Amino acid sequence: MPRTALPLGIALVFLLLAGALAMAVVPDGPLRWLVVVGAMAAGYMALNVGANDVANNMGPAVGARAITMVSALALAAAFDAAGALLAGGEVIETVAGRLLTLHADFTASAMILVMIAALVAAAAWINLSTFVGAPVSTTHAIVGGVVGAAVAAGGTGAVAWPVLGTIAVSWIISPLLGALFAAVLHTIIRTLITRRADKMASARTWVPVLVGAMSGIFAVYLTIKAGGFLHLDRGMIIILGLVAAGLGWLIAAPRVRRRSQQLENRKKHVARLFRAPLIVAAALLSFAHGSNDTANAIGPLMAILDQAHAAPVLGNLPFWSLAIGAFGIALGIALFGPRVIHTVGEQITKLNEIRAFCVALSAATTVLAASAFGLPVSSTHVAVGAVFGVGFLREYLAIRDMKGAAVPVATEFVDASTLNDTPEQAIARERRYNRRYLVRRLKVARIFAAWLVTLPAAGGMGALGYWLLDRVIA
Repeated sequence: MPRTALPLGIALVFLLLAGALAMAVVPDGPLRWLVVVGAMAAGYMALNVGANDVANNMGPAVGARAITMVSALALAAAFDAAGALLAGGEVIETVAGRLLTLHADFTASAMILVMIAALVAAAAWINLSTFVGAPVSTTHAIVGGVVGAAVAAGGTGAVAWPVLGTIAVSWIISPLLGALFAAVLHTIIRTLITRRADKMASARTWVPVLVGAMSGIFAVYLTIKAGGFLHLDRGMIIILGLVAAGLGWLIAAPRVRRRSQQLENRKKHVARLFRAPLIVAAALLSFAHGSNDTANAIGPLMAILDQAHAAPVLGNLPFWSLAIGAFGIALGIALFGPRVIHTVGEQITKLNEIRAFCVALSAATTVLAASAFGLPVSSTHVAVGAVFGVGFLREYLAIRDMKGAAVPVATEFVDASTLNDTPEQAIARERRYNRRYLVRRLKVARIFAAWLVTLPAAGGMGALGYWLLDRVIA
């Protein structure tokens, strides 16, 4: 079998197994075969969620050369699957149960066709985007697919527009929060460590503190997700978070101290101390992605099961359906992940270990918080927003440090004649100025264009998919 065909063959086997699993566990009934098709469509969506969104989780770490591509894919697959299995149920109910308003004439079979059309449309759009290397929002894609198919089936009244509005607001807020958190964290590290005369001494003090903060954030999130089973109040959750933060600090402090003794007092060497925390933060982001974006594949499947009476209620999620999402995402990461990962990690702005740590930790914090509140935010928007935040902050600081004396900041081309420079001076000035543009404008424009197109494109494909399915089945 040709090398390029092997991943496709493995993916096809996974989809067949997903259908066989649904056939084995779903009770016999008139809609059983539609549930089987829905399970395969959910598996197809899960594969594409993993293939496209792995760039958000591991792109910064790979771009900073902190971890190899193979190691990144293995780590992302493991933690994404864990997040989906352990904490994926909260957001699934939002996508499956509250996005649509069902009417009396909206039959069970029509609802199932809506969800199948939405899954196939969203997955096909993400598949195309992954093929061309574009990091798009899988959340945008599935919500667009659901809305488009629902409007085709029942008109505009079939959509719960206030819920959609809430989700849309989260899409706007999440990248801004990701950018803000990343910029603030980068500024803190710059102030406390990299701008100090004795950088290593400062790093020995503050890097363990940052690791402790990261440990506390993760612990608080886990206890919030498990609070319904453990019956923990807010005070106890905070105490557990503080304990985890202390343990993180205790583990990191001696390791950072030993490692720093082997390094020089240079910013490049300080960045190496962030390599291990960066890998942990990337794993945290993968767990967050699994918990949040599993809904993009399994949410519509839950609606299918509910309509076919194959699951009791939306709140009781069958483990087998969650497993399809978890292992589908992990398999998509392993088989197709490298195609998009370079865009986020390398083609927006240059990342080192410190900048990538800021991106990963800020994105993880934003996504974990959104998942805890049941908001299906776009991890793509959050992660790329964090990259933008770090890049534009560095660009602002670089221009500010020039103090306006070198070149005007309103143009990208410096004409020697207008500045009365010699040709050699103009070339040197232009090079110095161009280095201040640390975020690639064309790449930013392309990413924003992909974000804008995804929702209407998936919506149109979802509407077309429902129209075709309805004609074929009817």
